[in-house]
Amino acid sequence: MLNVITRSKEHRHAAERLYAAVVTRSREPAFFARLAVPDTLDGRFDLLTLHAWLVLRRYQPNAALAQAFVDRVFVGFDEALREMGAGDMGLGRRMKTFADAFYGRLEAYEAAADVAAMAGALVRNLYRGNATPAAAIVATYVMRAQEHLRTIGEGDVDFGPLPGEDQA
Repeated sequence: MLNVITRSKEHRHAAERLYAAVVTRSREPAFFARLAVPDTLDGRFDLLTLHAWLVLRRYQPNAALAQAFVDRVFVGFDEALREMGAGDMGLGRRMKTFADAFYGRLEAYEAAADVAAMAGALVRNLYRGNATPAAAIVATYVMRAQEHLRTIGEGDVDFGPLPGEDQA
């Protein structure tokens, strides 16, 4: 029994570290300044979801850690809504909207097998249907980040160079 409790606590701590890394990368000014991601609630949500998907792909075999990470992501959504003034009455409905959008994007990114497909998914989600050459740059970044994440140790996260930095 104590082993289960200890392991659960370890997963929560690891999930917290992973979440912090996702938030940090998702807030990089380069995405907004150079790559035309809208600096809005939706744009920030989509960047966070994209990076969360990368982490989930990396740690998918560790179901307990992946679940702890998803739980932490949703705690972050809840905290953000409360900071924006959402009350308890409408919070459930808003969280369901976040969940539907989050899992829908995970499916879209998972289905994107190459840079072109990923760019299409990014145009639909990250850029809200506005075609932009930046989508191809971010798609290349995503594919390279997946490869980079495969090389790191368990419990770590490093997405590699920012979009455009490795393509110059």
